[in-house]
Amino acid sequence: MSKGSLFLIPTYLSESNEANFLAPMVLDVVKNTQHYLVENVRTARRFISSLKLGLDISELKFEVLDKKSSPAEVSSRMNWINQGHDVGVISEAGLPGLADPGSLAVAFAHQNNIRVFPLPGPSSIQTAVIGSGFSGQQFTFHGYLPIQKSDRAKSIKKLELDLRSNSYTQVFMETPFRNNQLMEDLTKNLSGNTLLSVSSDIFGSQEFIKTLPISQWKKEKVDLHKIPTVYCIGQFT
Repeated sequence: MSKGSLFLIPTYLSESNEANFLAPMVLDVVKNTQHYLVENVRTARRFISSLKLGLDISELKFEVLDKKSSPAEVSSRMNWINQGHDVGVISEAGLPGLADPGSLAVAFAHQNNIRVFPLPGPSSIQTAVIGSGFSGQQFTFHGYLPIQKSDRAKSIKKLELDLRSNSYTQVFMETPFRNNQLMEDLTKNLSGNTLLSVSSDIFGSQEFIKTLPISQWKKEKVDLHKIPTVYCIGQFT
């Protein structure tokens, strides 16, 4: 019996998006896949249902793959592929594997001679970089900054030092309900002339993409509470 393949399936970046935001080949893969590894079963079911592909969602099989999944659990959940089934990986938003536990399945696939198919789709990280006006030639993605206020302040200052020393655009994000606190910490800990780009609700109805020096952000009244947002500090090219 031949092995199945692992498909990395992109999802919407915003709840206001619809199926036409995705490439036709993504819809074709979903239409022909019955086995999934997902961060959240409920939202994965809702996403597939929104595509209106005529599928019976109750017949699809889902297993949870999240940041808590152990190597043994990943191995067990990839058994479908050894049985000849294709498996789709679906994250909560955007591309699986970017700031996302989907990379666990991809690593297992490469270690076990399983073919990996990344499908084209939206990435909040890439979109934030190209929308910032900063260098897309050299950038570093840091994921989530520390939660503790003192550690976060040190991390923010380190990002600014790295920017000054190598000119790499510094990209990071935050859990949506802590966005306003992060903005406050950024304006407190970054120099007034440092440029900060904020990309919020990318491709959504409340999309907000703006780059300003910190001195001007201090005067802005912006509420990012519970809205997915990516931040960049950098230099105009």
